[in-house]
Amino acid sequence: MEISGIVSAVVIGIVIGVLGRLVVPGRQRIGFLLTIVVGIVAALLGSAIAAGFGVAETKGPDWIEWFIQIGLAAVGVSVLDRARSRR
Repeated sequence: MEISGIVSAVVIGIVIGVLGRLVVPGRQRIGFLLTIVVGIVAALLGSAIAAGFGVAETKGPDWIEWFIQIGLAAVGVSVLDRARSRR
């Protein structure tokens, strides 16, 4: 992977992670770095799921892919928040 690919994955991870946090109601007890990690994982998994359904490559913005990625990030943030609050 080239450096531009890594930088774009981090930037997309930040955006997806923050949007996922905004979807989840209430205060989350996870840090910014965990949010980025959740966002990167959600972006990668969301892209794979969208490609599997055949909705990843469309003309214009890939809204369905974004919704899948944000939904996965919201689930990831919720799971990590619950795991952190039990400690």
